[in-house]
Amino acid sequence: MTESKLLRGIWRLADPKVSLASFAGMAMAALFAAADTGLAPGWLLLTVLGIFFIEIGKNASGEVIDFDSGTDQAITDADRSPFSGGKRVMVDELLTRGQCWAVAGICFGVGIACGLLIVAFREPAVLTFGVLGVALAWYYHGGSIRLSYRGLGELAVAVAYGPLVVCGTYLVQTGYLSETLIHASIALGLLVASFLLINEFPDYNADRASGKDNLVVRLGRSRSVTLYIATVAAGYLILALASLSLEGALGMLWGLLGMVPAAFAVIRLLNSDGETSRLIPAQAATLASFLFMAVGTGAGYLWG
Repeated sequence: MTESKLLRGIWRLADPKVSLASFAGMAMAALFAAADTGLAPGWLLLTVLGIFFIEIGKNASGEVIDFDSGTDQAITDADRSPFSGGKRVMVDELLTRGQCWAVAGICFGVGIACGLLIVAFREPAVLTFGVLGVALAWYYHGGSIRLSYRGLGELAVAVAYGPLVVCGTYLVQTGYLSETLIHASIALGLLVASFLLINEFPDYNADRASGKDNLVVRLGRSRSVTLYIATVAAGYLILALASLSLEGALGMLWGLLGMVPAAFAVIRLLNSDGETSRLIPAQAATLASFLFMAVGTGAGYLWG
């Protein structure tokens, strides 16, 4: 039973649904690289593993921080969803505090080791991206900064899952960066940040009660709806403008397919009345939106 709990706890920390944010960015970068120089599959695999382990480390350390603040315990059954409310591995007694820290330490260590191998034997310039990525992963919940508790977590996510993941992955593959890719990465970062925003709505009461002052808590639900819509709109506007103005980028317009689930998500959010059960389809649609955008943009660039 103990071993079963351990495995279930680690599986929750890996959380394939949320990891799709980083996988989307890496997939888009790989498609751009395939079009520009061709792929180095082994280095791409090592990049994927490194970022994935850093993400698990972030989730594991964040579980302890959110448990200690009382955020996870304050979430009611009615406000739980597949996309928000934390991993709850300590609340559900799947992992102990010590086990969470052990998973965090091991995964951060493996992720950093993957990055150092890339720096040493493939692309030294990616070191800056790696250091910034690890710092954001740790300080998102932990340390003295605790970005997600100060209304800065959304910006951190936009930077990390946009320019850092996308440009870092592309740099490992090609050895340089392109203006087209940078614009696409900024657009994707905004859409991933919108996924975080909508996931903060079900946690609003728990976060406010425990002092987790993210943007939804700071702005309130009504103004946060406006922020969510503006963030999604800005992401797709940047993508459209870049596609139409940059040379060889017209194929990226395929990424606008993500506007279809995004529009559905906006409508559901506007009509949810703060009820989590009515928000869940909007959360899923927001996830689908940035996935369609990432794959559509990358594939369109490759075909174009």
